[in-house]
Amino acid sequence: MPHTIDSTDLTETLRVDLHLPRAGFTLQVSLNLPLQGVSVLWGASGSGKTTLLRSLAGLERAQGRVQMGAQLWQDDAQGLFTPVWQRRLAYVFQEASLFDHLNVQGNLDYGLRRLPKAQHSAARQAQNDAVEVLGIGHLLSRSPLHLSGGERQRVALARALSVQPRLLLLDEPLASLDLQRKQEVLPWLEKLRTHLKVPMLYVTHSADEVARLADTLVVLAQGQIRAAGPVQQVLASVQTPIQLGDDVGSLVHAQVAGHDAPWGLSRLSLSGGDLWVAGTDQPLGSNVRLRILARDVSITLQRASDTSIQNHLPCVVVRLAPEPGTQQVLVQLDTQGTTVLARVTARAVHRLSLQPGQQVWAQIKAVSLMR
Repeated sequence: MPHTIDSTDLTETLRVDLHLPRAGFTLQVSLNLPLQGVSVLWGASGSGKTTLLRSLAGLERAQGRVQMGAQLWQDDAQGLFTPVWQRRLAYVFQEASLFDHLNVQGNLDYGLRRLPKAQHSAARQAQNDAVEVLGIGHLLSRSPLHLSGGERQRVALARALSVQPRLLLLDEPLASLDLQRKQEVLPWLEKLRTHLKVPMLYVTHSADEVARLADTLVVLAQGQIRAAGPVQQVLASVQTPIQLGDDVGSLVHAQVAGHDAPWGLSRLSLSGGDLWVAGTDQPLGSNVRLRILARDVSITLQRASDTSIQNHLPCVVVRLAPEPGTQQVLVQLDTQGTTVLARVTARAVHRLSLQPGQQVWAQIKAVSLMR
């Protein structure tokens, strides 16, 4: 059975069924992905992320079938294999790979050379849009030798988008950057998703990049799919808990509802109530993402008073999942459609008599604002 993301129109999905033996693992993937937003391939090094990406692009010759919307790229049963240059995709690698003998504009124009002349006008408009969204207009006359790592990668993204790809493949595009440069580029990637609407398939093993960018999350281990679906759904599961970075946690959408400047706080509104977080410069009404780690959530039967914890949400217990080999339990909580995970001890579950359907309060000690 393929891992399927709900879609009413199969012409708007990327359908993949691939098999490729490797020295350390065998890639065996059956997957349907939506052709919208950012689909992140996530997993540890050696899990098969890049192999899958290269196989989709046609750079690796896996066995099976790949269909991009209505266009069939590969079907070994029919003896069909579309070469890379005929697939409407663009590939961005870890290294920007710019031509140092050309300035930035020359690098951008190089990406247009493989297009028929009839497409140049539309491609030039796509290039202009990418330059504007990525904020590189002031760099066009510069040599790549005089760009920072983050600037080089933004130029590489604009060059890839100039060919008007139907699919943008990104293979750990921030891996070669230091933390400061990563934080510089991430907002531009978010702008790409919002403004240009080009579907992206994004490889990473960074928890921060998953939390900030992913609409759909595919988790790989040893060449196999461990979980796949909308990112909030995958991260909220307690049957196959996914640990991003330092802990299991949930991803929550909220809206900036107010600011308390004297105390340096902002109030965020979500379906189950309000949360206070460290002050953000996002304007009122802005949509933001929050990451709430399970270890930062505790459970009470009544709303606590006289406590330093400021965030309290009324919840219903959905599911309890004891963690094998430990005396801890993951508790899935629902607060009017928003899922929060809590990690508590088995003793606490027993003392509170926690069970599905029970009404409780979640105390949230810390919230990470992703954007």
